[in-house]
Amino acid sequence: MALQTSPEQPAPVRQIASAIAGWVDRLGAVWVEGQVAQVNRRPGVGTVFLTLRDAAADISVPVTCSRVLFDSLDPPLVEGASVVLHAKPSYYANRGTLSLAAREIRMVGLGELLARLERRRQLLAAEGLFAPELKRSLPFLPTCVGLVTAPGSAAERDVLDNARRRWPSVRFRVVHAAMQGTRAATEVIEALERLERDPEVDVVVVARGGGSVEDLLPFSDEAVVRAVHRMRTPVVSAIGHEPDQPLLDLVADVRASTPTDAAKLVVPDVAEEVRGVTWARDRIRAVLGQLVAQEQAGLDALRSRPALAEPTTLIGARVEEVDALLQRARRTLGHLLDRADDDLGHQRARARALSPLATLERGYAVLQGADGQVLTSVAAVAAGDAVAVRVADGRVHATVDRLEQLGPGAEEPADETDEGAHDG
Repeated sequence: MALQTSPEQPAPVRQIASAIAGWVDRLGAVWVEGQVAQVNRRPGVGTVFLTLRDAAADISVPVTCSRVLFDSLDPPLVEGASVVLHAKPSYYANRGTLSLAAREIRMVGLGELLARLERRRQLLAAEGLFAPELKRSLPFLPTCVGLVTAPGSAAERDVLDNARRRWPSVRFRVVHAAMQGTRAATEVIEALERLERDPEVDVVVVARGGGSVEDLLPFSDEAVVRAVHRMRTPVVSAIGHEPDQPLLDLVADVRASTPTDAAKLVVPDVAEEVRGVTWARDRIRAVLGQLVAQEQAGLDALRSRPALAEPTTLIGARVEEVDALLQRARRTLGHLLDRADDDLGHQRARARALSPLATLERGYAVLQGADGQVLTSVAAVAAGDAVAVRVADGRVHATVDRLEQLGPGAEEPADETDEGAHDG
């Protein structure tokens, strides 16, 4: 039940401490998991004092157990070991501290550890933290490489030396963290978050030089796995433990078998790249040389053809064809002109034959009145009228002296001359 307090009626410290002790006492015995951060065995005392620490959070609590229970553990309990204990929480009001009174302690053995890690792996895999589509590719040449490792460790030297041997100008941002023990998970998470905030870091390497399953437990911690999953920067796991695979290897974008292998993955080999550029340049030169030689051979083949070797040959042949066509055109045109001339002569002869002038040339004449009208009957003129006689080479003007009308079918005497007209 909540305490009724106010500024006017505050509760004394002893009452608050007593209330907390009552609440903790009602909690009952609980099973607790953690890492043993400290073991204190005082001579002549039947109680062993332990400090149990959370693997991911900065929380610790003192634990008391009987010496008989502590000595019965096989193997012996040492600092850094993972345990599961059944304990009764107690709150000491006089000192204001919380402690656990251990009733049973179980060492987390290798088989049980592996089983628990497998269950954790399955749960995290079901959430999609290890999905292949989440894996990011490493940059070809990173601007800066982040490195999380223990200070002064062989893993740090392996990564730095091998990377600089491959690419001398590579830059590193090294953040040291504990690689085993109770603070390893917390420090690794802090190092990863620090490098994630650095805009120059293009890839992060977490390196450790192997170890036992117990030593590598921080790299299977759920908090570490989720921290790597949240990162936007690609992460390379270089724990260097082949038989057992920490969960960090599964969530990382790339897994390296050793720190040396990690150095080979994050930076290219400058000598190999130079060889690749040289090979590519030689290959391009060879291909271009082949193309030029092929095109030159094609040009030589074209130039060797008769049409290109002696271009005037084609022109000469065409000149002969043009001359033959010109002569043929001239002959055809001459034939057409000759036929047209013959046709014109025939037409001219026919026209001349039908012309009145030709009739006049045969001795006929045309008699016209004073008004120029042609006279075809004696009834159209009278004696004394002036008339004009049209002959082949001119006109004869005369006056009618006498008229003589011939009947139908009558013929004029052949030897008589026309005496009915005289020169005007």
